[in-house]
Amino acid sequence: MLFLAKAAGIAIIVWFYMTAKEKGESTVKWVIIGLMGYWLAWWAIKLTVLAALVSLFGKNFTAVFIVTQIPALCAIGAAYLVRKRLLADLAKKTA
Repeated sequence: MLFLAKAAGIAIIVWFYMTAKEKGESTVKWVIIGLMGYWLAWWAIKLTVLAALVSLFGKNFTAVFIVTQIPALCAIGAAYLVRKRLLADLAKKTA
């Protein structure tokens, strides 16, 4: 069930690595920041929202499967915002 979360985590690593490389920044630093932002958001949503939502759907496997993907989708959004902030900080630094 965590396939989307794992695949998105790998995609975040690649995305932040490529962005840092393109901008001439430290790739390791950007990857760590991006991955930490992704996993913190994933865990926060999983621990707070997911338990309540899963209990609503009971034994409907399809609904539970879809709902369990919500933390990964929220974490992707958080990683996007982290990347946007890193790029804004970089623009301020170079201006």
